[in-house]
Amino acid sequence: MNATDIARLRDLRVEIGGRALVDGVSLQLVPGKITALIGASGSGKTTTGLALLNEYPPGAVVTGEVNVPDTLIGYVPQHPATVLNPARPVAALLQDIARTQVRHLPRRARRSAIRQRVLRALEQAQLSDGETLLHRYPHQLSGGQQQRVVLAQALLTGATTLVADEPTTGQDALTKQQIMSRLAALAGQDLAILLLSHDLDVVHALADDVHVMRAGRIVESGPPERLRLSPRHPWTRELLAAADSAEPPESVPAHRDATTGAGTTGAATTGAGTRRSDPESPLAAQAPVLQVRALTARHGRSTVLHTTDLLLPPGCTAVVGRSGSGKTTLARCLAGLHRTYDGEVVLDGAALPRSLRDRSREQLAAVQYVFQDARSAFDEHRPVLDQVSRSAIRLRKVPVPEALADAERILGTLGLAGDLVRRKPAELSGGELQRAALARALLARPRVLLCDEITSGLDTVARRNLRTLLADLLRTHPDLSLVLITHDRDTAALAARTAVLDHGRLVEQGPTDQLLTDPRHPLTASLLGAAPDRRATPCAASPDAGVAHGT
Repeated sequence: MNATDIARLRDLRVEIGGRALVDGVSLQLVPGKITALIGASGSGKTTTGLALLNEYPPGAVVTGEVNVPDTLIGYVPQHPATVLNPARPVAALLQDIARTQVRHLPRRARRSAIRQRVLRALEQAQLSDGETLLHRYPHQLSGGQQQRVVLAQALLTGATTLVADEPTTGQDALTKQQIMSRLAALAGQDLAILLLSHDLDVVHALADDVHVMRAGRIVESGPPERLRLSPRHPWTRELLAAADSAEPPESVPAHRDATTGAGTTGAATTGAGTRRSDPESPLAAQAPVLQVRALTARHGRSTVLHTTDLLLPPGCTAVVGRSGSGKTTLARCLAGLHRTYDGEVVLDGAALPRSLRDRSREQLAAVQYVFQDARSAFDEHRPVLDQVSRSAIRLRKVPVPEALADAERILGTLGLAGDLVRRKPAELSGGELQRAALARALLARPRVLLCDEITSGLDTVARRNLRTLLADLLRTHPDLSLVLITHDRDTAALAARTAVLDHGRLVEQGPTDQLLTDPRHPLTASLLGAAPDRRATPCAASPDAGVAHGT
């Protein structure tokens, strides 16, 4: 192996305004090996990874050495929407890359060659319905689909080094395993991979070496098995302890006998294998906060959500399903962000206008949405505190000083305090922005809170703390209807009721305890089954898995 094939960081320091984002980091990426960085949100993982692409935050002062191979370096970001042009469909985004690779072919052969390359890349990125997705725009894709489109871009360009920032975030259990297999196959073809992840199961299954970051520094390094069995640094032990704690918080309300209704209150009648609730259940007689009646949604000419009836009573409801199953489209319809649907959404007995623009201030406040891609939901030029407080000012007409104080208080309860909330979004990590987005929604004092994968960008400690906070929120706000769109089994366990979507259809729904222990639909069992053993390795990739690539 030639030394020029190795990407190296030596004593890297990235500083903004006297504050070190990365402080003295040294590591090397070897072809055929997967090197993982783990740590809390804001610990410096993404800044370290982006240094390999010579990308730094505005105004950063950089010292140390960054040596990379004289070839392309691929990058799969945690928030894929930031690198997808919203004005261009998926086909155009991928064809631009493939077009540069077929110039040696006769002109008449180029079009079919481009198409074959694009479809091959989508298939390798675990997007089996690539033909359908080619004509959609990024906003018409789920977060997991966006992430795999970016991976497909990476698979088209022929890099020798890949920086993968939370590549399994927002993916269901089945897709996660497929992506793990893809990364393992790429490493097996001599690609050097830097994996930035909060998912310790993925790290343990894939990584050859693990570096634990804390406040910009690497505090412990070693093989994953050694770190798991005998961690030396207190922060490593805390991360691992939080990952091993799979029990839901003790403060989860004991509403386990209720079911998500369909058609009539308390009776689940839609979908294969649907369960029925006890008519004597206290919640079976409760009026729903939000009711979905015969909702069918479309993207262009494609139906992505088939006739769905759903009742959302007070308490917590989880919506689970594979990436692209229609979960986010359902939530966007409820929030007034997706207008092309038939059917009706009813809030407290009154039909809601389909478009956000037609809803009153009270209706806007009543249904709040926390996006999976929190970064795209913030104005990059304004401090986070100002943007969070704006929710109370605009929707509840709270005076500015009082709104700022309320915003600072609730941000503090979410672990964002002091100078951090006065910075601009670019200076916060994805996980920190996710919590800021939750604070902004809570300041509207909603009746319905839609949370789209809000725990996915968090480390194990922050994820556990956020689940506890959500449980406390349900206990202190008994009239709130909290909807959790999630792939995380432990987060779904917070819910009293769970609804399972597959290819836009509601296939099972009922009390969460029952679905966790006795699912009737095979997909439910796959999605809500126990987490894989950390000692397990991903399934073997096929021998024709393709060549190593990157963007």
